[in-house]
Amino acid sequence: MTKTIKVALAGAGAFGIKHLDGIQHIEGVQVVSLVGRELEKTQEVARKYGIAHVSTDLADSLALPEVDAVILCTPTQMHASQTLACLHAGKHVQVEIPLADRWSDAAEVVQVAQQKGLVAMCGHTRRFNPSHQWVHQKIQAGDFHLQQMDVQTYFFRRSNMNALGQPRSWTDHLLWHHAAHTVDLFAYQAGSPIVKAHALQGPIHPVLGIAMDMSIQLQAANGAICTLSLSFNNDGPLGTYFRYIGDTGTYLARYDDLFTGKEDKIDVSQVAVSMNGIELQDREFFGAIREGREPNASVAQVLPCYQVLHALEQQLNAG
Repeated sequence: MTKTIKVALAGAGAFGIKHLDGIQHIEGVQVVSLVGRELEKTQEVARKYGIAHVSTDLADSLALPEVDAVILCTPTQMHASQTLACLHAGKHVQVEIPLADRWSDAAEVVQVAQQKGLVAMCGHTRRFNPSHQWVHQKIQAGDFHLQQMDVQTYFFRRSNMNALGQPRSWTDHLLWHHAAHTVDLFAYQAGSPIVKAHALQGPIHPVLGIAMDMSIQLQAANGAICTLSLSFNNDGPLGTYFRYIGDTGTYLARYDDLFTGKEDKIDVSQVAVSMNGIELQDREFFGAIREGREPNASVAQVLPCYQVLHALEQQLNAG
């Protein structure tokens, strides 16, 4: 495909805007349709980015014959059904993490994507952040073998707020959303499937109905281990911080910044064409469409992550 890739983007909130900003730096791609929950707010975003078509219904965008691909930045609970709708409409699709909030739905998406022969990708952004790419390249070169990952994912969300501090219409989830990032990244960096997983969770919030604190332990088939701590109760430094412990060094990843264990900063500016993980993720999506290949973080590649999350959920439900 050499023509301009025309895209519909669903979800005009905080993460949708991150994709719109990233796409502005990618040649040969044009967002032609924007879908949002509130028409006026969606129209405002569309005007800012020069998007002609606006709707509150994804079906309207899928009906446009010129749309080649869709990026879904919608609430977690809609991801699987909307991804399936895109595939059945013959559109390539990238859905933001998580692929689904149930194992059976995730498996169905992979099956349909394979049947349709379309590019279907999930936004496992950690695979694309330059800091984690730098570590991955070192592992692939045989210069670093992962022995342990220690990860902290901490937010302060005692009410439904998005990344911009605006009210959310849906409830976020530590296990199916935030843990998904690390579960997938651990297996990806270890180069080995997860064979053991255990989880503990704190009290269920009386209004939100979710656990606000969680601890997860993982082990890969090659023996590497991972400890993940997650919280929505953390009133302090926010975000996700990774410590890679290996046979030849220790590395600290803080979003797109990377440091040695002694806090010496590592230059990752030459790892990729951008320092923006979302832009790099989108470049992979559009590159796979043009080249007719499977993308990194295809729905098939990330499916094992959701099998682990399903097993952890069963553990937690069993008490």
